[in-house]
Amino acid sequence: MTTNNGAFAFELRDMNVYYSDKLAVDKVNLSIQTRKITAFIGPSGCGKSTVLRSLNRMNDLIPAAKVTGSVIFQGRDLYAPNVDPVEVRRRIGMVFQKPNPFPKSIYDNIAYGPRLLGVKAKETLDDIVEKALRGSFLWDEVKGDLKKSGFALSGGQQQRMCIARTIAIEPEVILMDEPCSALDPIATQAIEELMRDLVKKYTIVIVTHNMQQAQRVSDFTAFYSIRKATETEGKEKRWGVLVEYAPTTQIFSRPESEETERYIRGEFG
Repeated sequence: MTTNNGAFAFELRDMNVYYSDKLAVDKVNLSIQTRKITAFIGPSGCGKSTVLRSLNRMNDLIPAAKVTGSVIFQGRDLYAPNVDPVEVRRRIGMVFQKPNPFPKSIYDNIAYGPRLLGVKAKETLDDIVEKALRGSFLWDEVKGDLKKSGFALSGGQQQRMCIARTIAIEPEVILMDEPCSALDPIATQAIEELMRDLVKKYTIVIVTHNMQQAQRVSDFTAFYSIRKATETEGKEKRWGVLVEYAPTTQIFSRPESEETERYIRGEFG
């Protein structure tokens, strides 16, 4: 995969996502800026997580999922026939809704990815683990307990460990799917502060139901919503659309779409 230093990490062009023959998201056109935080907001079922998973081909793991149109990452279509999805996921890491530690020590959780990539020297692994844990603001809390199970950490610490595990393989982008939904307010604040620090080095795309969180942490916000139609046999079909995308301050203070304004006011969701 080729790289460039353009202003956009991703450019989505008429991207559609289908599950079997059912349209899930329709014609998303979106340019995501490099080293900025972009938030995806919208009601449940609008396709924001589906779009997020399309950015590193996680939808490939879902039977019958199909992406059409283009997802351009640094000048290359991620869905071109000769693109390796494993390499895509190395360069575009993901942090999930609930912390998902491996049943291993803290050290081995962080070293797992580098080992898969062929790093064997203990000194090198030690450096990678320390750097990743420092990068996730967790080193000072766990440096004396690296042999302890990752499951022994609190929920917020587990999520920061999962972020450390992601950055240990040095991706260029970090995708976050509701990373704070299972956390208390103090842990959420820690993750938000971490995001604002990580964006100095990484492009971050976050899905959140929490509009205050989108306002606090993101530079740009994309609002997705739902469209409905009645099929001939009387069944209702639903799919997601991108309604509006703009700097976060604009989305929350002077949105162009009335639908965006109604969602932000809490009239539906």
